[in-house]
Amino acid sequence: MTKNTSTQYLHLSILFTATLFALACKDDKQAYIPVPKESSPGVFSSTAITDDADFLGSESCKECHKDQFEEWEGSHHDKAMQLANRETILAKFEDESFKSQGVTSRFFQKDNEFYVNTEGPDGQYHDYKIVYTFGITPLQQYIVQFPNGRYQCLRTAWDTQKNKWFDLYPDFKVVHSEWLHWTNGAMNWNNMCSNCHSTNVRKNYNPVNGGYNTEYSIINVSCEACHGPGKQHVNNVKSAGIYDSLSSHLYMTERIRPRELVDECARCHMRREQITESYNHKGTMLDHYFPQLIESPTYYPDGQILDEDYVYGSFIQSKMYQNNVACNNCHDVHSLKLKFDGNKLCLQCHAPTYDDASHHHHKAGNEGTKCINCHMPGKFYMGNDFRRDHSFRIPRPDQSLTYNTPNACTQCHTDKTDQWAWNNFKKNWGTPDHSHFSEKLAPGIAGVAGADIGLLELANDRLQPEIARASAVTALANYNIQNNLNAYIALLNDDAPLVRGAALDFLGKNNSTDIMADLLPLLNDPKRSIRVKAFYALGAVPEYQIPNTYKDVYNRVSKEFENYLKINADFSGGLARKANFMEKQGNLPQAKEALIDALKIDGNNNMIRSNLANLYYRSGDMKNAEKEFREVIGQEPQYGPTYYSLGLLLAELGRMGEAEVEMEQAYKLLPSNVRVLYNLSLIYDKNDKTEKAEKTLLHGLWLEPQNEELLYTLAFHYVQEKQKPEAMRTINKLLERFPNNPNYRNLLQQAEGL
Repeated sequence: MTKNTSTQYLHLSILFTATLFALACKDDKQAYIPVPKESSPGVFSSTAITDDADFLGSESCKECHKDQFEEWEGSHHDKAMQLANRETILAKFEDESFKSQGVTSRFFQKDNEFYVNTEGPDGQYHDYKIVYTFGITPLQQYIVQFPNGRYQCLRTAWDTQKNKWFDLYPDFKVVHSEWLHWTNGAMNWNNMCSNCHSTNVRKNYNPVNGGYNTEYSIINVSCEACHGPGKQHVNNVKSAGIYDSLSSHLYMTERIRPRELVDECARCHMRREQITESYNHKGTMLDHYFPQLIESPTYYPDGQILDEDYVYGSFIQSKMYQNNVACNNCHDVHSLKLKFDGNKLCLQCHAPTYDDASHHHHKAGNEGTKCINCHMPGKFYMGNDFRRDHSFRIPRPDQSLTYNTPNACTQCHTDKTDQWAWNNFKKNWGTPDHSHFSEKLAPGIAGVAGADIGLLELANDRLQPEIARASAVTALANYNIQNNLNAYIALLNDDAPLVRGAALDFLGKNNSTDIMADLLPLLNDPKRSIRVKAFYALGAVPEYQIPNTYKDVYNRVSKEFENYLKINADFSGGLARKANFMEKQGNLPQAKEALIDALKIDGNNNMIRSNLANLYYRSGDMKNAEKEFREVIGQEPQYGPTYYSLGLLLAELGRMGEAEVEMEQAYKLLPSNVRVLYNLSLIYDKNDKTEKAEKTLLHGLWLEPQNEELLYTLAFHYVQEKQKPEAMRTINKLLERFPNNPNYRNLLQQAEGL
């Protein structure tokens, strides 16, 4: 399977160009650099790795915390990862075979050990020994050891409910050389799984040979994974006279605040970007991670789960979270089980009237009477693992009609339409009050014309969930950058760190020094993830231009940023970010090197390959640029922008016949793109196909009647062809809008002389 990554992203060169134009038009600011604020003591929290000897193992907790230990024992955390043996393996390894997508895997035992014979990284079949198990229910996965310290998770897993083998991704046919193959990056334990299935994990990636020396203190999610290393606590207990500080060295104690508890759980129950090598219980969640915001492909435009988000990103959208409900209100923190069955769980807080037909409008005993089926619909992930959406929202079939988002009504009533659901919704509950953030976020993410006004309102509405506000900031990039630039800069001072982070992500796409004064104070942000984003955004600023008052903090954050790049160097996306930063700094050789390394990890990532081709192009290396563009076309022949870029390159080389072919293909795939039409008209003109050039320009003006560049090119064409009436008419359109433009007045004089 070829990944269509290019279609999800614009080429970075285009982004840079658009942003530069916007920055040049930014309102003038006072020409001074603000004095940096003093950093609070906790700003630069330690990233020191906790020593293995400080972790004693869960058995050391059992003597004093017997009840808690028994609740934890046998839980998903306890069984998160185990050594493979007869007691831990749940699947049948009795010479059974399973076939999916043309690959047959045979599971067998040899010398009391467990093996699989399946397709390897070379496309040939090999025997692989199972060394670890992952999870217990509803599925169990199996891990194989490879050279260089790499551990890989099999694509075939065991369904513990149906007692059978199944394919985690049955709809994807994957070639052995692709990143998605089980022997490659997508199923690599070291960088995709280890951090959340064991305690005190250090990935220890070696970029030189692509190997790992991954270490952990305890194999599973132990007591100390949540409460921190227990050595000091145990020493305190054994010492006399210090019982007043028994928990002073522990974390996630019973006195933890609700929001802090949610953030602690979020370390693993969150789709996120990793900032540090290991979570050492120092600082906050945002010192070590930054969550995925609401955008495709993780979420639908209204914020409902599309891909797996691991709960946190959904939960912090909810009214529950806004009202200080935390994970432990519904889940036992040690067994992880729900505290109560059925609606009793919700009735801990909600009035009994919500468990009544007058509210849910379903007959007693019907699935529709269950709170979770209406307010927590879900999806199956990894084949058979049903995960519920934790945003606790009211179903909105009206938004389904507009944005093709799911709703709980038709997820149950699968034989009915969204219109049916909307009609019944209005009948039973009336029209929604439109106060939910999705009213403004969904049209913005969907790209509805004029929705940027609502996005800007949402971004500044402090009564809305922080993640919704930050996501609105991200979605604003779909609209006129010039109009919204000052809004982004103002949001750098927002109280909400996710909002500041989203604003920095956008501003980080530019390579201008114009907004240095706005970015520098963010180097002192209390959250490490925000400081790292600020440093990235400052990438185009030469170090010698950093004011002396910021030199110290700049150097400190520089080390944080270097560490961030280092720990993400085994992801193609991490290397692409490094390449972007190096390009901002003008270091094109290192930028190219990073992109080449990224393609070694994921050779089918066409976004990265396109960026490499563009980098070669801008460096004057036309041969390699053409080679990479053609490689992208070979992998993804329906992606129009690559034909456009290749057409421009060939035109610059004077190969106009070939340029015409590529640009015509770009037009077929991008029929509404006026930039394609503009450049195609120029190529036609260069190839003496003046009639085609004229028709192409007229079609572009039919799409955008006021496009200045198209009008000027058409007017020039008419002058060259001595078509005076058409020339005069077109030039006058330009002069109506730009009466003092000397180029247009000069062209008018030429037309008058025809």
